[in-house]
Amino acid sequence: MNYLKKNLKKSHKIKLMIKKKLIKNAKKIDKFLINYLKKQKKSLLVKPMKYGVISGGKKIRSTIILDAGKLFNINEKKLINVCAAVECIHSYSLIHDDLPCMDNDPIRRGKPSTHIKYGEASAVLAGSSLLTLAFEIITEKKYLVHSKIKNELVRSLALCSGHNGIAEGQELDLKFEKKKKKINQIIDMQKKKTGKLFNFCLYAAATIANKSEKEKKLLSSLGEDIGLLFQLSDDFLDKKGSSKLMGKPVKNDSKKGKSTLLKLMGDKKAFLYAESLKKNILNKLRKHGKNARELINTINFIFERKF
Repeated sequence: MNYLKKNLKKSHKIKLMIKKKLIKNAKKIDKFLINYLKKQKKSLLVKPMKYGVISGGKKIRSTIILDAGKLFNINEKKLINVCAAVECIHSYSLIHDDLPCMDNDPIRRGKPSTHIKYGEASAVLAGSSLLTLAFEIITEKKYLVHSKIKNELVRSLALCSGHNGIAEGQELDLKFEKKKKKINQIIDMQKKKTGKLFNFCLYAAATIANKSEKEKKLLSSLGEDIGLLFQLSDDFLDKKGSSKLMGKPVKNDSKKGKSTLLKLMGDKKAFLYAESLKKNILNKLRKHGKNARELINTINFIFERKF
């Protein structure tokens, strides 16, 4: 009994530490983005861009990048630009995802979606501008990494964001609505829509650390699995969580007839699949020893934030 209490206490302490870390990292990235947007030439789109990207959210992808950097002892300063770029890509995808022609969500991160606040046309243009801003952030002169690495990061981020990545994942998500799909089709869709950006998060750290192509490929694949785990957790939260916790309306997946692993497998099988996925991810990270501790804690947090 004492052993169980001790373990629960330790688990609670780790969760609090992760939450503090997420808040701390989000503040760092927000500060970078606010300063970066201030330096932009004035345009009508800066306000909706800022609204879309500096709008709360856990910025968990940035934390994954920073944690992955610890695997190779990378100086955090070399990762901040990449974190900011990833948040621009993520925000662009959310702004477009919320549009009436797609998921038609009026609330995002606890406040009106960008198209509700600024209108549909401005939301489309602000989202597209955040997409291009991501590449500007990576290629800027003040970002002190080798130009060869910058080129590789830009190419990889473009591949993860475009018609073979996030964009196609969103297209498939819309096409799959109210249709019966196989497990492998849903996994493919979710790995593109959610997993590809997590893929980039780990790939970027390995690229900056000048790791081998084999190592980069392994970490990219691991990133997609982390993204799939995140999506499963998100689907459970949509089904059983609260609007306050999610910062957006819940039970949307069932209302829209979304094809999800949760819907196809049922709660129990989906949970067991997520648990197996998490164990596989953690086993692959253990070779990095103590350097993987932060990333392992974050992955456990992703899994346990719902389950």
